Amino acid sequence: MADINVTPLVDVMLVLLIIFMVTAPTLSYPIDIDLPQKSLNPPPQTKEPPEPIKLRIDASGQVYWNESPQPVTALKSLMEVEVQRDPTNQPQLEIDTSPDADYGVLAKVLASAKNAGMIKIGFVQPQG
Repeated sequence: MADINVTPLVDVMLVLLIIFMVTAPTLSYPIDIDLPQKSLNPPPQTKEPPEPIKLRIDASGQVYWNESPQPVTALKSLMEVEVQRDPTNQPQLEIDTSPDADYGVLAKVLASAKNAGMIKIGFVQPQG
């Protein structure tokens, strides 16, 4: 019999087809990211930046606004007051979290900051 056996070739091609069908949809989801744009003429900074706001989240989920304990529900109003003082010269929000802090509390803090219109948000790096 002089015919070529194509069964192994068909098996390999079907496996490759299935692999591509499974992985292709996961590669096509776009992710929206707002990247900073290059500015040739940066605006002159005439105002002194205000003192940063120190926000700390401990392991129990308690939030401290400049070392003063605050409920998570009151953060949005505190942030809105800071933004309304001078929207063009906002203070930086420095978030310090305990390694054992609940991520849900941090997510609520970040959502409050976004909803209040804060644009300068940073995370404090742990010492050590």
